[in-house]
Amino acid sequence: QVQPVESGGGLVQPGGSLRLSCVASGSMFSLYAMGWYRQCPGKQRELVAAVARGDNTNYVESVKGRFIISRDNVKNTVYLQMNSLKPEDTAVYYCNSVPALQQYWGQGTQVTVSS
Repeated sequence: QVQPVESGGGLVQPGGSLRLSCVASGSMFSLYAMGWYRQCPGKQRELVAAVARGDNTNYVESVKGRFIISRDNVKNTVYLQMNSLKPEDTAVYYCNSVPALQQYWGQGTQVTVSS
């Protein structure tokens, strides 16, 4: 299996925006719903946004109205547009299938929200 490759993280001030990208294998992308997960310091990894193959989306309550997940089925890429970022959004962000499969955890991308 080929793990997804996440990118787009960085340091941003509170209220700022970032766009994360994740390129996955064609087989993974065609078979599964995709999601963005994050692991905040000292906390367990959580699913924050998911997009089904039919483009239905779901979000954890803490990011509703601020984050937008989307997928490009031609490029095998899933995106996470993050707006109005808060310090509590600081985490390593990963993409994976939904539900997550162990073999598809990648390196993630660090997002730090700080002034």
